[in-house]
Amino acid sequence: MKPIVIVGAGALGSHVVLCARNWAHPIQVVDFDRIEAKNTQAQFHTKMGLGRNKAQALQQAMQGMWRTKLIAIPHKLTLENVGTVLGDAALVLDCTDNIEARQIIQGFVRAKGIPCLHGALSADGSFGRIIWDELFRADPEGAPGQATCEDGETLPFFALAGAQMAVIAQLFLENGEKRSLQMTPTGMIRLA
Repeated sequence: MKPIVIVGAGALGSHVVLCARNWAHPIQVVDFDRIEAKNTQAQFHTKMGLGRNKAQALQQAMQGMWRTKLIAIPHKLTLENVGTVLGDAALVLDCTDNIEARQIIQGFVRAKGIPCLHGALSADGSFGRIIWDELFRADPEGAPGQATCEDGETLPFFALAGAQMAVIAQLFLENGEKRSLQMTPTGMIRLA
């Protein structure tokens, strides 16, 4: 069975992984970043993982809590490795937070015809989008120094966005249905 590849294990991706633990498909998680203390406030990462690679820490946590086996890919996604990392995917879930990674993902999945669901969250937790690739356009990041997901105030919204992304992906895996949506902490609008 082809894997589901989740790129990005931060505020959005870590919560998607949590909600995807019962999927039949193997799950691969791609992230080069390390867990910092600020990440434990709004991401599904623990203080025991401080300093560890995010993908590897999630792999260990999911195995320890639910015996869910993940494949951790503790590397940065680049033009040089995208074929190896995404080439065998049944579905790609883009949970990244930068335009360079989004463009690499989008270029590859479009060229190879791989379904891709993009998730995007505003750094301040006020807005989110979960959009299928055919409707997605990568936005540039905000200005340097803008707010990030460092505090716990945004945790409920980030967890909700991760759960919604997992639901949308699961519907696609079960019956091919594609939904896209925009969301705020107080509501959601279905786009397609």
